[in-house]
Amino acid sequence: MIARNFLVLALGVLMIGIAPLATAETPEVGQKAPEFSLSTPDGHPLSLSEFTSKGTVVLVVLRGFPGYQCPYCQKQVHDFVTNGEKFVTAGAEVMLVYPGPPAALDQHAKEFLAKENPLPANVHLVVDPDYAFTNQYGLRWDAPHETAYPSTFLIDRQGAVFFRKVSREHGDRTTAADVLAQLEHDKVAHSH
Repeated sequence: MIARNFLVLALGVLMIGIAPLATAETPEVGQKAPEFSLSTPDGHPLSLSEFTSKGTVVLVVLRGFPGYQCPYCQKQVHDFVTNGEKFVTAGAEVMLVYPGPPAALDQHAKEFLAKENPLPANVHLVVDPDYAFTNQYGLRWDAPHETAYPSTFLIDRQGAVFFRKVSREHGDRTTAADVLAQLEHDKVAHSH
């Protein structure tokens, strides 16, 4: 009896020890954006602080590869790529996060970019093959054929979020014009 109770207690403690951690909170406007490092589909590591040290970061979280190439993501990325020079003028680097299951994610990301290559020098696609970033930012869309909630964050040189939009549906995305207007608004607000 004592041995059985001990075993039950030990299993209970073990199960508590392996309980899933609470889901991370999505950074709010005014909060510091959590640091992360992800790699390009070719394996080149890039970190958030590497880009905030240069200026504003436009962080766009795509649906990535939920089992197919998302047409809304393709349209959004095309919009940001064709406006790449305007982001240079605004002093912004654009980071596109492409999450998905790890199997062949790099290859899927390369296929996704096939129509957009070469990317402008200030637009960078990184992959999130194990959802580490997606979970860190509290953006995991944990449903069949989903990966992450499509989201956009604007992050200043100090690493603080000054704009965010998190979509709970496929088509509700920020456009390059939306983001450029927000960058201009922020620039005017800080010049006073």
